[in-house]
Amino acid sequence: MSGTTATAFECVLRAWQAHEHELLAFLIRRTRDRHDAEDLLQDVFLKSMRQGKGFCSLENPRAWLFQVARNALIDAARTTRPFVALAEDLPHETAAERAPVDELDACLSRNLGELDAEDRHIIEACDLNRQTVRSYAEANDLSLAAGKSRLLRARKRLRDSLVRNCQVRFDDVGQVCCYIPRNSE
Repeated sequence: MSGTTATAFECVLRAWQAHEHELLAFLIRRTRDRHDAEDLLQDVFLKSMRQGKGFCSLENPRAWLFQVARNALIDAARTTRPFVALAEDLPHETAAERAPVDELDACLSRNLGELDAEDRHIIEACDLNRQTVRSYAEANDLSLAAGKSRLLRARKRLRDSLVRNCQVRFDDVGQVCCYIPRNSE
């Protein structure tokens, strides 16, 4: 070993010999498991060795070692996920369940196609293609108020069509809860 490396190793070794037992006791109290505490202690030792000659210049090596130990505890807590055993009688999910509103896609496209061209055009532009009502109104020579009214009426007609043709029902907060698709013709 070179003189600088030997000096750095000696600094770490002296501090380690002076504080290893209290570091281990600290880690055991926090983890409540001696094996986990010993693993963390080894990590603290490796980090102190990586400091090299920087460790020798520490004003308070004990405080540094305890801070590294606390950080190791925090890192371990972040990466450890608690294991929860599941009951054997849980039902198996065969397919990813979709929300009721997501199941409406076929019914929606069929009913959208049955709207008049003006209603279908504004719903496709504003709701499906994310065009703003303002830009739709400008592109179609309408005032903003007229564009908003037209979109509102078109949405109401589409909703009425979905309720009538697909028997869509809504929950207490207005969300789609269920529907019965009609047979396609």
